[in-house]
Amino acid sequence: MNALYEFDEQLRREKGVFCGVDEAGRGPLCGPVCCAAVILDPENPIEGINDSKKLSEKKREQLFDVIREKALAYSIVMVDPAVIDEKNILWATMDGMRQAVEQLSIRPDYVLVDGNRVPPELSVPAGAQVKGDATSASIGAASILAKVSRDRFMLELDRQYPQYQLAKHKGYPTKLHYELIQQYGIQPFYRRSFLKKLGY
Repeated sequence: MNALYEFDEQLRREKGVFCGVDEAGRGPLCGPVCCAAVILDPENPIEGINDSKKLSEKKREQLFDVIREKALAYSIVMVDPAVIDEKNILWATMDGMRQAVEQLSIRPDYVLVDGNRVPPELSVPAGAQVKGDATSASIGAASILAKVSRDRFMLELDRQYPQYQLAKHKGYPTKLHYELIQQYGIQPFYRRSFLKKLGY
């Protein structure tokens, strides 16, 4: 059993059935923020789970399917740019995480969230774990589901709006991305609150 599963096993003994929660895409200029919640099966461990940022794209894609197949329950929630603009990125993310937990087919006894803050209005006791995606297998699994789901969404947008080269930067604020925004303007899938300070 690797260290991430050992952490989960200890928490499971203390808290009962728990889900790991993580997000992907807080920093980009466009597209959704994606939140995921996962309850792993302790009897059916998954080899190779880690913080999604430490895994290759190919490995994340492989694990995405395995996690969905072997997890006891999972849910994935996309939070639209319009909601991000309305609530700000922090509270839009918190709301997406809450929805992901509420949509699980199994109600957990406890929720463990990556980071240093727990979504308010959760109906289940919860705690936060800094660098949780590299500490807990459940949060690591959630980080993979969130990252792959968001990347696939951005690749679909790239097919619709090839001029923005979204497949390259996934919406993150790169030099190339800023240049393309200058050239082509912004679309409805942009986060206007992020671009206001740039004069858009």
